[in-house]
Amino acid sequence: MSTFWSLWIIILTVINMVLLLWVLLANRKVAVAGEGSTEAKTTGHEYDGIEEYDNPLPRWWFYMFVLTFIFGAAYLIIYPGMGSYKGIAWKDTGAWTSVGELRGHQAEAETVYAETYGVYSKMPIEELARNPDALKMGFRLFSNNCAVCHGADGGGNPGFPNLTDNDWLYGGTPEKIHETLVLGRKAVMPAWGAIIGEQGVAEVAEYVLQISGNEHDATKAEAGAKLYTTNCVVCHGADGKGNQLLGAPNLTDKIWLYGGEPATIRQTLRDGRNGVMPAQQELLKEDRIHLLAAYVYSLSLEESN
Repeated sequence: MSTFWSLWIIILTVINMVLLLWVLLANRKVAVAGEGSTEAKTTGHEYDGIEEYDNPLPRWWFYMFVLTFIFGAAYLIIYPGMGSYKGIAWKDTGAWTSVGELRGHQAEAETVYAETYGVYSKMPIEELARNPDALKMGFRLFSNNCAVCHGADGGGNPGFPNLTDNDWLYGGTPEKIHETLVLGRKAVMPAWGAIIGEQGVAEVAEYVLQISGNEHDATKAEAGAKLYTTNCVVCHGADGKGNQLLGAPNLTDKIWLYGGEPATIRQTLRDGRNGVMPAQQELLKEDRIHLLAAYVYSLSLEESN
């Protein structure tokens, strides 16, 4: 913080405290009408026949305000609040800061959690996927961090993959699931509407319906196959079975990320899709991600069994 802004904060803080204290003391000096007085002094305000007495604050109330000023002054001496002044509440690592306090509590929490999660951190994911206690912890992590997108049962939602069906965009091995959780994923399906036109969109959509085993228009599908070969093979492959390195889905298995209705397929082709799986490495840390990967892996094991 520059000297100017430091002084700016200090001056404004001091002026505000002095003015507020002056207002408090000035009102305290107002005397109550003396004994024998036939008229009580009022502020002159009147509404609907009701007048406001010009009496000082009750003593207990006044002292409460005084205590707040004392507390405020002590706080600004002990903790940083006056520009670049660091306060006298020192830690081993330097001056007290709210961020430093937070980091300290987080470090304490990590120590406690390490005792809980550390038991499982060295166990292989395949083994954890069959460990009831580990799965209970993984389920809680999933419910708190993943269920909002993938559903409470991992069954997915439009645009968010089903984690129970053994069909994986980037691979379903323990290593790939762990990688997805740590680094996140960002998939891009380009918009083809401006390139192949609305007729081309309709024809490719019919071809996709054909290779996925759905009802389709054979004439349009034949024309769409040529457009597919020209524009789509590089990602989805000549056989339409996708590419996990690119996150390009398999178009032949009747499993759809955004929906397999003709209108939805045309929308995907026309406007493209942009799916994002957030990276969890900073939020959950390695020991939790390890357990979460085991839980997600277990969901596909249940399906395969």
